[in-house]
Amino acid sequence: MVISRFNTQITLELLQTKRENQYFERKGLGEKDIAPTKIANELIGMLNADGGVLAFGVSNDGEIQDVNVLGEKLSDYRNLYVDFIEPHGNIKFEEVEIEDKRIFLYHVDQDIERIFKRKDNEQIFLRVDDRNKQLDRDAVRNLEYDKQIRKFEDEIEAEFDFDDLDTKLLNRYKEKLNYEGDTLELLVKRHLAVRKDGVYKIKKAGVLLFAKDPEKYITSASLRYIRYEGTIAQVGTEHNVVKDERFENNIPWIIDHVKKFLKATLKDYFFLDLETGRFNKVPEYPEEAWLEGVVNALCHRSYNVQGNAIYIKHFDDRLEISNSGPLPAQVNVENIRTERFSRNPRIARALEDMGFVRQLNEGVSRIYQSMEKSMLSIPEYVEKNGNVYLTLRNKISNHTKTISDSILKKIQSNWISYNDTQKKILQHLFYHNHATISELVEVTGINDKTVRLYLNQFIDNEKVIDRLSDKQRDKNAKYAFKKL
Repeated sequence: MVISRFNTQITLELLQTKRENQYFERKGLGEKDIAPTKIANELIGMLNADGGVLAFGVSNDGEIQDVNVLGEKLSDYRNLYVDFIEPHGNIKFEEVEIEDKRIFLYHVDQDIERIFKRKDNEQIFLRVDDRNKQLDRDAVRNLEYDKQIRKFEDEIEAEFDFDDLDTKLLNRYKEKLNYEGDTLELLVKRHLAVRKDGVYKIKKAGVLLFAKDPEKYITSASLRYIRYEGTIAQVGTEHNVVKDERFENNIPWIIDHVKKFLKATLKDYFFLDLETGRFNKVPEYPEEAWLEGVVNALCHRSYNVQGNAIYIKHFDDRLEISNSGPLPAQVNVENIRTERFSRNPRIARALEDMGFVRQLNEGVSRIYQSMEKSMLSIPEYVEKNGNVYLTLRNKISNHTKTISDSILKKIQSNWISYNDTQKKILQHLFYHNHATISELVEVTGINDKTVRLYLNQFIDNEKVIDRLSDKQRDKNAKYAFKKL
């Protein structure tokens, strides 16, 4: 049941169970920092970020409390957004009765242009995920710069033809918000359109989110996938592009279709589990990593920098996702795992509304976590030439794709009989294709006579390894898995 007259998403269940994030904060009466000034700080952080809802009188575990116990102090909380915040932000205050208990809801609208501060001490805050952060002078300067870029999504697209709207997607949006009114009026309420004298006009954020073909109005509002054969991009006679796909549509459509496309395109590879000796099949890259990278690129690119689409460049050993514009506000390559700021808050909020929460709110840390779980390299972020690049590296070699199934099965069946040194030899050959005796001595920490003995057993008895040299005495002879 909806309990707010301002926001059809606010239900009792949401108040009690929704995880706090960029757009939602609870403040229980038993907490330390519930003075009116502290609540004002939280609201300032939301005003300077992406807006949201603060529920006062709801504990962290979802208990509905009763602000009436504050007695005469209630008026301080009713007026705090007027008494302590400058300039006056767009905050709707609402008192809600739930089973004879009263709570306060502060509905904070995004503000694209202005920076908000405390009236009494001029402190400036910014909400980052579920935290409120006080900004220093340099961070405020970065925020001012980014507010200028943010204006683009708030501009009116004067030539927009409303027949170009994706009505199915808009209906899906209405259902997510429990909204039963007119679709265009919903876009106005979510700051994606304006209405003046009964005439609706859509903003660029609304075009990017809900137009069937945003590129009619905003150049390069698309994503391009390029598959290269090899590990470098070549040109001319050595041109090595083997697939080139362009995705042109609104942002939710692109996310859905790129997700399906990459799931079908990316390959699996074998991972050698040293405990069991099994060659487990795992994805080339974990879905959580590349999908988060794609969503971040679509959500946070500088759409005012036109003529440059988002790129996914797929090489044999890595995936590169790039988008135009520098990193936003206080975010840099050193703190990107923990910091967050939406370059396009209208777009980010709508994507959160439509159910892309998992990709958005958990941020870049999800990319790191999923790569670590898959035992892959740490994600690499680089900012250069006005663009941001994310690189995900895999562990696939041509070798791990071509070892025959019969060799893999034989190793698996005999694994329990191998000692630690033999297992290390097999693991090294599996990941590095081939090795010399001196390399295996270094890897195993065992003398060369013992390593040679084990290699000869793998060659003569088990027939899973070959010696790649015709010379009888060749200290540089390489050993590799047998080719059948």
